[in-house]
Amino acid sequence: MALQLWETLKEAITAYTGLSPATFFTVLALLWAVYYVITGLFESSDDHHQLSRALEEQMEPLPPPVQLGEVSEEELKQCDGSDPKKPLLMAIKGQIYDVSQSRMFYGPGGPYASFAGKDASRALAKMSFEENDLTGDISGLGPFELDALQDWEYRFMRKYVKVGTIKKTVPVTEGDDSGEASGATESDAKLAEDGPSQSAVVGNEEKSSGSDEATKTG
Repeated sequence: MALQLWETLKEAITAYTGLSPATFFTVLALLWAVYYVITGLFESSDDHHQLSRALEEQMEPLPPPVQLGEVSEEELKQCDGSDPKKPLLMAIKGQIYDVSQSRMFYGPGGPYASFAGKDASRALAKMSFEENDLTGDISGLGPFELDALQDWEYRFMRKYVKVGTIKKTVPVTEGDDSGEASGATESDAKLAEDGPSQSAVVGNEEKSSGSDEATKTG
């Protein structure tokens, strides 16, 4: 059955096109190849235009970095790139840098987006993306990790503009309160000790002067 259909198809090709079946299928394959190449060129052209548009957007001049001075960690979090009107900031060892020019790395969707708006010293030292490492606390790090962090800091100092520092908060502990209380107690005790001694001196002076007057009178 299949052989009969093939024979019928060959006769139809020869009758309608005047070409042999082999020539017909060769021409068909060439036409398909040409169609594929042409459509590929048009698609590549569209991609090229999109890429050029993206590059033009990235090449738009950035506003100059603004010096912020001391800012809190909460204020730094607001500059994580989610708001395009705010600068993209990141901190290392308490020093804040404007990384807006590397938005493709530190902005939303970038490989280091989780570092933006934070002091990521510990994460950079350990090359970690864990949430608990996104902190400026570098206690307990080894010498190799500290060296890696130092390299990152030098890199940022060369490439980006420092715009501020993270405001340090000094918590008041119970020990400090007790120290102040004990200091006050000691001062009060000292005054109490000085008080009677001074009054005793005054009393002795009065008695001495009284006895002298009595002697003269006598």
